[in-house]
Amino acid sequence: MAVLSEHSEGFSSSSTHGYTYDVFLSFRGDDTRHGFTNQLYKALMDAKITTFLDDEEIEIGEDLKPELESAIKASRASVIVLSMNYATSTWCLDELVLILEQHLTSNHIVFPLFYHVEPTNVRKQKCSFGDAMAMHRHRMEAETNANKRSKLAEKMEKWNKALTEVADLKGIDINGRKETEVIVEVVNDIYNRLRISSRSPLPQLIGMDNSINFVTSWLQDASLHTTNILTILGIGGIGKTSLAKYVYTLHCHEFHTSSFIEDIGKRCDAKASGLLDLQQQLCDDISKTTSILVNNASIYTSKIENVVSRKKVFLVLDDINSLDQLNALLGSKAFHPGSKIIITTKDAWLTESCALFKKNFKPNHLKHLLEGLDDTGSRKLLCFHAFMSSDPNPGYEELSDKLVKYCEGHPMALKGMGKALHNRDISYWEGCMEELKKENGSRIHNVLRGSFDSLPSNDNKDLFKDIACFFVGMDKDVAITILNSFGIETRNGITNLIDRGLLSINQNNKLMMRQLIQEMGRYIVCEESPNKPWKRSRLWCDEESFKVLKQKKGKGNIRGLTLDMRTLEKEKLRGSVELKTDALSKMDRLMLLQLNYVQIRGSYENFPEELRWLCMHGFPLKSIPSDLRMENLVALDMSYSNIESFGVCYSNSQLLQKRQKLDGYCLKDKRVLGSLKILNLSFCEQLVSLGGFDEIPTLERLIVTNCIGLREVCESIEQCVELVLVDLSFCIKIEKLSRIVCVLKKVKTLLLEGCNLGES
Repeated sequence: MAVLSEHSEGFSSSSTHGYTYDVFLSFRGDDTRHGFTNQLYKALMDAKITTFLDDEEIEIGEDLKPELESAIKASRASVIVLSMNYATSTWCLDELVLILEQHLTSNHIVFPLFYHVEPTNVRKQKCSFGDAMAMHRHRMEAETNANKRSKLAEKMEKWNKALTEVADLKGIDINGRKETEVIVEVVNDIYNRLRISSRSPLPQLIGMDNSINFVTSWLQDASLHTTNILTILGIGGIGKTSLAKYVYTLHCHEFHTSSFIEDIGKRCDAKASGLLDLQQQLCDDISKTTSILVNNASIYTSKIENVVSRKKVFLVLDDINSLDQLNALLGSKAFHPGSKIIITTKDAWLTESCALFKKNFKPNHLKHLLEGLDDTGSRKLLCFHAFMSSDPNPGYEELSDKLVKYCEGHPMALKGMGKALHNRDISYWEGCMEELKKENGSRIHNVLRGSFDSLPSNDNKDLFKDIACFFVGMDKDVAITILNSFGIETRNGITNLIDRGLLSINQNNKLMMRQLIQEMGRYIVCEESPNKPWKRSRLWCDEESFKVLKQKKGKGNIRGLTLDMRTLEKEKLRGSVELKTDALSKMDRLMLLQLNYVQIRGSYENFPEELRWLCMHGFPLKSIPSDLRMENLVALDMSYSNIESFGVCYSNSQLLQKRQKLDGYCLKDKRVLGSLKILNLSFCEQLVSLGGFDEIPTLERLIVTNCIGLREVCESIEQCVELVLVDLSFCIKIEKLSRIVCVLKKVKTLLLEGCNLGES
């Protein structure tokens, strides 16, 4: 039935060139200027749709003003508000004729709105439209000037045709509908058909299609009875803000009002009035007015609550790092049904702890964790910035793969590395890879540090640094036991680290960190004294640890130290690789010590008495030295050592023979290992006997796997009433195993794989 065919309405960003306006508004001022049309104009402008609206209240002259004709031709589309008195205006009718001419010749899009008039009355010029056309006909017939009468007759013919044609176009009939709903529909339709969003530069989200689809699907869920909140979680630089900005740019026009508040945490930290500034911005965005400045956060919160209860809003609150920020920006009252809120944060705990969730009308809440790109996406992102293509240049394939592995899917790291290596030769790439092996500060570390800085206490920060330096890859329960022993609160601390993406627990219950996160944590420790390692609190670099011990520079500031001689190139160490125990004598605050495969000579009395964790793989002696101070020791790991028996006792004379040690000939009034909870003697192939358990009543874990020479475990093990795990796996020569099993009834985990159970 349509007289005018619908032309292609897809505009690329390049096709908008040469246009001054997106939309021309054609309307009868007396009918709708101060009501519907004014609201429509405001909504279009709020949606960043450039709109022409004639401000003239009174029409002067018979012919259309040149500026109106120019505005129509300079617009990509027109909205025609066909109201009761529309046809009484010759200007409106002339606009209509020109708009339809543009529609035919220039792909000009037309949006007819039938504002309380019937389309059939417009088409057939009945009722008010018939009356108006009769008035124009009467004026034409009364015209005495033949030339003017001829021109009017020609116009009348065009007007009649135009009214018929516009009524045959697809339009919106407002009768019986809420005007606000119609305005939202019109704005959305125009926004999509003109592709307004393509003007705004969208963040480049290579490799994030799954996340885009997830958030878009959540956003388009048309549930009208609830408020929906989505929390996008992840470490700094992982893409939270970019993802939120991408989706917001594409869909913000679908809501009555919207606001994107970026960098909330940084802006609040930057100045005392930061939160008030953010509240004012949010108020102005969603109320579409400039609010009066106030110095009271609760007043702004009340204003925000009033607006969001009346309008369907789309809010993005980016980089939230405290409850105060959430409560000030969201308030505690219900949002209008259908509202959507995206929160980006490094802290998974925050959202459901805010005031909105303490009411009976709790919003629907989803979490979306960004864990980084897969290898394919990582490679594409790196290559896009390094080579301006999706694949590496010939000869760079292996180096590109190494960088992808190093960055572990972290978008900002991949982007930063790609840009830094753009147009660089292979030798430069190789030099860059060598630099990455050092913990030297970088922009990436600074981005990641935001998660560390957001930790709620110094205790949590110490916990993070301890794990980053010493405990990555260790069993979680073992690490917790050690850390708890010197006052670190681990239960909530580990939860806080996990919530901020700084730590994870793998399926084998081991503490895990991304390499970039671990490097960032270690770099924070390096900042304590960049050029003098002995002045830092923690030493983990084997070369630095060796030099500090060799030069005896360690003091009371050192909390933990690890050294594995197997990683050092002996030829670079210059001189003897043997160390002396007195290098430890001044480290009176040392609690974490790992000396693997270290040749050390001297009195073990020099070992600090505050030690909680002592790990000495490859220990060369056949027994534990009698002068080693172990009163406070919680975890002892002597795996891969030459120890022949274990049964600790102290005396002023030489250690008794191995069999006597097994039976525990010790000073009766002193439990020398009274704090020990974890004992690991795995892979000690010379170990024959285990005893002296009456001296370690607090023992919780006994791990002696692959001790192929172990024959006897003393029955005194039943005195270890706290024992929860015993691992005797692959101790193939152990005797009287069934009797040992009988006395271990309270043990929760008993591992006997590889043991000779048939002969026990």
